Amino acid sequence: MTAVFVTSTGTDIGKTFVARGLIQQLRARGRTVEAFKPVITGFDPRTAHASDTGRLLAALGRTLTPEHISEVSPYRFREPVSPDLAARHEGTGIDFKALNAFCRTAIGRHKDALVIEGVGGIMVPLDAHHTVLDWMIEIDLPLILVAGSYVGALSHTLSALDVIERNDLKIAAVVVSETVGSATSLADTADTVRRFANGIEVLALPRLPEGMLDHPVMAAIADLM
Repeated sequence: MTAVFVTSTGTDIGKTFVARGLIQQLRARGRTVEAFKPVITGFDPRTAHASDTGRLLAALGRTLTPEHISEVSPYRFREPVSPDLAARHEGTGIDFKALNAFCRTAIGRHKDALVIEGVGGIMVPLDAHHTVLDWMIEIDLPLILVAGSYVGALSHTLSALDVIERNDLKIAAVVVSETVGSATSLADTADTVRRFANGIEVLALPRLPEGMLDHPVMAAIADLM
């Protein structure tokens, strides 16, 4: 496996943090890495460095230029809402076929490691007819599913696993990312997910400082590639 799609059970769960950690681990091993977040919402060009796109570029060791931003994230919208709404409010839309073609081109040309990060959760609408799930089905990459440890995360995670399994998609690993202040522990959440995950590797990632990407869980994810 040399290419993965990083998705999650919802927004602000930790997709980009996991993607950055994976990129850093692979680069530290001498691997050549390409990474894309083709669709991003809540993107403000004035604070591009703080965006998911900006953080991915930093992890890749690439400069924050308009050209590089466009290469990594061709579909960028200002409002921090679902992509279909954000695009509609800007009087535009996401061309689903073009989005898939963009990803297939990246998959076809990558020479070593490729990380594609999704947007929102697996059922977030991209347009009037397609969700992130449809996107994942079209490009058919192994998935890294990032979940939280908040109360309610178990239902969200097991529902996501069920939907993914029903659509014959492969999950490389589930990463349970610690939710600060949750009434339930990271360990208990990960253990419960593990019992229902049908042999899928489940990794428990504690809440780490923003710049601390060198962690055994990140190394374990990199080992999958």
